[in-house]
Amino acid sequence: MSSNGTHLTTGFISSSVAIILLGSNLVPLKKCDTGDGMFLQWVLCAAIGLVALMVNLILHCPKFWPFAMLGGCIWATGNIAVVPIIKTIGLGLGIFIWGSFNSLTGWASSRFGWFGIDAQEVSKPLLNSTGAGLSIVSAFIFLFIKSGIPSNTCTTDTTPLITEHAINQTQENCRDCSWVDQLSTEQCHIMGCSLAVISGILHGTTFVPITYIKDHSKRNDSIYAGASQYDLDYVFAHFSGIFLTSTVYFLAYCIAMKNNPKLYPEAILPGFLSGILWAIATCCWLIANHSLSAAVSYPLITGGPGFIAAMWGIFMLKEIQGLQNYLLMIFAFSIILTGTLCTAFSKI
Repeated sequence: MSSNGTHLTTGFISSSVAIILLGSNLVPLKKCDTGDGMFLQWVLCAAIGLVALMVNLILHCPKFWPFAMLGGCIWATGNIAVVPIIKTIGLGLGIFIWGSFNSLTGWASSRFGWFGIDAQEVSKPLLNSTGAGLSIVSAFIFLFIKSGIPSNTCTTDTTPLITEHAINQTQENCRDCSWVDQLSTEQCHIMGCSLAVISGILHGTTFVPITYIKDHSKRNDSIYAGASQYDLDYVFAHFSGIFLTSTVYFLAYCIAMKNNPKLYPEAILPGFLSGILWAIATCCWLIANHSLSAAVSYPLITGGPGFIAAMWGIFMLKEIQGLQNYLLMIFAFSIILTGTLCTAFSKI
């Protein structure tokens, strides 16, 4: 097999693994109470930091570039909205929307050379642009899909369960409700969709610092001259930025709560598992970026998880119901599948 064929095979296999894990990594969190998500964010990022350390040791500690941490800071900032998104519009719809805007932002920045990075060329530009354009169309379709998330999750009947809450705990639980639980059904949909769009845009720029370092490593007058061209060599710096930023946010949260933060012990193991799955998926994503280029891998990897999450949301979590929603979901996924195929063939 030629070197180019090996790169393509590695890239598509890595993309497939990333798609499956990114579409499933939040599933463990659906059956436990996560409150406002700040404690969960820190637990999840602690798991990501552990994976980063292990990968760094496996790669024999490549040079650490602090600028690569900026991408992790951006990701952690966008990830704060994950729990409110899941609580308001559900796992499947949430991943669909933020995945679409993630795809658009990541693709455009790589394809056109935004933020000081080099524009990436593909074999078939028209197919590549068509695939990205279809992601935009699907994103707007998802905004009209209504999820079956209850408007007030503070009641005994709607609180996610790992253990049954006693009836006499209802009043105490209501006092501990997060701001998300106070929203009406319509407010939930508007807030969830808005947060998903913002989160998607932030996530779409998370790899820009790594790409910037790689592009400027080819210039002798740059401080990054000679930096590695292998994306996975930056995973420790990227993940360190995630852990550091999440820690700062959690400490700020503790200060805001007057050292009385809302902690949810039942979310620790699910959150840790979710973080490990996400970290492995992101490592695969970085490998795909190296093998396929971000202009190809972004639409592939950000489009696929939505379908995986939707299957979880429909068949196991029962978030999306009703014939109209099913038809919209099928239509949107058909558009995403077409766009994904266009993107994949643009590289071949």
